[in-house]
Amino acid sequence: MISETALDQAVARNVLTPVQAEELRALARAEAAAFAPPPPLPPPAIPAHPAQSDANAVDDEKLRFITGFADIFVTMGLGFFFGAAYYLLGLYVGKPAVWALLAVFAWLLAEFFTRLHRMALPSIVLLGIFATAIFRAVIDLTPATIGLPLFAPFYFDATPRDWPRLLFGGSAFDVIEAGLATALATAAYYWRFRVPITIAAGVGALVAAILAAIILVFPDLDARVFDGVGLILGLGVFALAMHFDMADPARQTRRADIAFWLHLLAAPLIVHSLISAVQQGRAFNSTSAIAVLGIFVVLGLVSLVIDRRALLASGLAYAGGAFGVLIQQTDLADKAGAATLLLLGLFILLLSTGWRPLRAGLLNALPAGFTQRLPHPRTKMS
Repeated sequence: MISETALDQAVARNVLTPVQAEELRALARAEAAAFAPPPPLPPPAIPAHPAQSDANAVDDEKLRFITGFADIFVTMGLGFFFGAAYYLLGLYVGKPAVWALLAVFAWLLAEFFTRLHRMALPSIVLLGIFATAIFRAVIDLTPATIGLPLFAPFYFDATPRDWPRLLFGGSAFDVIEAGLATALATAAYYWRFRVPITIAAGVGALVAAILAAIILVFPDLDARVFDGVGLILGLGVFALAMHFDMADPARQTRRADIAFWLHLLAAPLIVHSLISAVQQGRAFNSTSAIAVLGIFVVLGLVSLVIDRRALLASGLAYAGGAFGVLIQQTDLADKAGAATLLLLGLFILLLSTGWRPLRAGLLNALPAGFTQRLPHPRTKMS
């Protein structure tokens, strides 16, 4: 194709007339149009299914655990670093100093991975290490600290007085000090880094301090009363979680993440307190198994209403135990373990498949003024 400059020079030197130059331009444009590739076709329009588009708009309990594989890679590095640091520091300094140094390391690393790069999974891990290190540093200041027995808090013959020693390896007063110190430290951590799980960590530390204070004041407290206190605290945490949940019904802000972790904290407090009240320190029998399954159904209904699965997840172990007891009384007694897992698996799969229609039907039965304040009210069908 002849350039515009060449055509202009040809006209200026009387090689071509202006009319001939314009005809050459028109010929060049026609040839370019003839050999130009066709424009790309637009992608075919795929009609969105209403339920599918609604599911994408209000994803169920969207968790921000990772922003990429770099999160996993960094978390592996954190595991190696803190594991080695715990061992090597323990060779030269006492346990309280080890935990204090680990807390300092966690804070400094959070300045880079959390505050600067906003990496999700490393931020959660660093907060967990920081809160645990603060708590253990205070507990280990007491020389009489003992080790943590495996599953110690679930011993059937343990009393409320034994709880601080069995669960944390310290006295009730130690747990009060550690809980308050951890709550203050996590408050500062949240002010600095704004990691959603930090709120749950601080509230959990306060719950531990409150329970320990009750044991310190009432060392001979009846186990059923202690379970009642645990239930009240669990309901209090649940109410706090609902405060954050109802402040963000679409679950698009940090409040929804804070609510998720608070629900995850409230669930075991509520479930364990209710189940312990049913068991009364004994193993499952047929009557208690049926009662446990009834509690599990109620928890399922609450989970559907608030669109949170944490309550159900916390009750799965107890529901499995109840199923196992009932299966033991059938012809499948020798296969009770496998049959229990099969039933739990089927229950989870069926509930996951029908979660939205079940929730929609349940919301339809509740007052509209109440349901519109719940998370994801748009799942309600007419």
